[in-house]
Amino acid sequence: MDHSLRRKLDRITDILWAGGVTNPVTYIEQISYLIYLKLLDEEEANRELRARLAGGNGVRLFPLQAERYRWSKWRFKSGNDLRDFVRDEVFPYMASLVKGEPQVAGYFRDAVLEITDPNVLKQVIDELDGIEFQKLGPDVKGDVFEYLLTHLGQSALNGQFRTPRQIRAFMVQMTDPDLGDTIYDPACGTAGFLIDAVDHILARYSENPEEVPIYGEDWLEKRGQTLEEAKAEIPNLQTYRKGAGDLLPDWKRLEASIHGTDVSRQMMRIAVMNLVLHGIRGARVKRANVLSEMSGLTEDDLHRQYQVILSNPPFAGQIPSESVRADLPTKSKKSELLFLALMMRSLGPGGRCAVVVPEGLLFGSTKAHKDLREKLLRDFEVLTVVSLPAGVFKPYAGVKTSVLVFRRPKTPPEDGASATSRIWFYEVRNDGFDPDKIQSGGRPETPAKNEISGLLAAWAGYEASRFRTPPGVEAGSVLDPGSADPRCWWVSFETIKESDFNLAASRHKPLVAEETPQDDPAELIREVLAFENEITKGLETLLREVEAS
Repeated sequence: MDHSLRRKLDRITDILWAGGVTNPVTYIEQISYLIYLKLLDEEEANRELRARLAGGNGVRLFPLQAERYRWSKWRFKSGNDLRDFVRDEVFPYMASLVKGEPQVAGYFRDAVLEITDPNVLKQVIDELDGIEFQKLGPDVKGDVFEYLLTHLGQSALNGQFRTPRQIRAFMVQMTDPDLGDTIYDPACGTAGFLIDAVDHILARYSENPEEVPIYGEDWLEKRGQTLEEAKAEIPNLQTYRKGAGDLLPDWKRLEASIHGTDVSRQMMRIAVMNLVLHGIRGARVKRANVLSEMSGLTEDDLHRQYQVILSNPPFAGQIPSESVRADLPTKSKKSELLFLALMMRSLGPGGRCAVVVPEGLLFGSTKAHKDLREKLLRDFEVLTVVSLPAGVFKPYAGVKTSVLVFRRPKTPPEDGASATSRIWFYEVRNDGFDPDKIQSGGRPETPAKNEISGLLAAWAGYEASRFRTPPGVEAGSVLDPGSADPRCWWVSFETIKESDFNLAASRHKPLVAEETPQDDPAELIREVLAFENEITKGLETLLREVEAS
């Protein structure tokens, strides 16, 4: 994405902010509506061209009298006429296309134009009109929306903020989705995990995949460096791969494999537009409260199982017990336990899951906590617990978190047996950003201190052993004095069982022995006695002064 396009997007968000649309979730949603209308107009122009070349009429989005609802027909309007036409005629028409364009109709169902100032609306439309989305490649269109979504990273409202790229990237790499896997995020938000999973697959099926720093391509431009130069200077620079997917055998199969749900209608629309601009128009995403009996899911949705689940579900909150789905393997009302239970319920045989969880879920002492952890360890193979820095979600949340990675065996363990034999722990102290400082609404970059690249290197070795030989030492070990603070270690199922299935990394971390003092014991005793004598003399002096007064 070039600088001129970036400046245009900045102008759009500045116009909306100055015009009173200050909630980032709201103004990204409003921009999404307008981008969709522009995309549909461009799609109609393509259909007209194909119809002329084929010598027929073809299927039209805006047939006959509906032509007036096209972007190119009304974008010249202004004032109240423009605002009222878009709000009262264009939006309702789009929502009416249930038979011909159900995805479009679903997107505009209950849509509300919240840009009430017609002058602001006109300015935004004029800026967007200068972007020919059809001429932008999927990567650039995706970058356009990703750039807009950075505004969610600068302001978290109603608990809605994006999972940082560096966390999403390693979770996707550890689950390693491939074409043919069904991929699901039950709390998908802006669809970041789903798009990262798609990028991972496209890179695998690309002749020339591109390696990108987690800080973005702009980061390299600002440094005036190539990727090779940056990696030479920062050996542990964390990157991810992108590609055009030119070797992908079946695009529709990939689209149909993407599933997501979110309880927020606004976030659902933002997720859909994010996917559309990344070239994924056929993803199966919908608004639903997946923890509730009144979820909005079909029977097929409720019973579908997935091969890859990636998520950072909301931690806080409780669901009324009478509303909780009866098919979940827990009776808790806590959302973090319910979401984990849902993922366990939804993971198919051989499937992999990576989920961000609050630390309290790993060591909570209630019966619901312990029972769910035991079920997880017995019925699933817990591969690793990655302990994240306390400040990873600052400035929006300070709660300590970890990432659980587990998979479902292709065949259930025998009665009394446990699918998990040992668990690998890895402690990440720095994720490439300062854990303590906040600058300009975010954490300053610390790429040289990023420990995620070390995690991924260790994971690659663990994976190569078919998860039989975890790196590091066994929990309970006492390391020699002067040893480096361990980054990773492993724990047997029996040890975990003895600790009430406590999965907190700190609970099992090996200790480093302290250096044995080299001082002469007799000399130490003499020093203590001398110190005691000084105290005694001081007290005697004080006593004489008290008696004299």
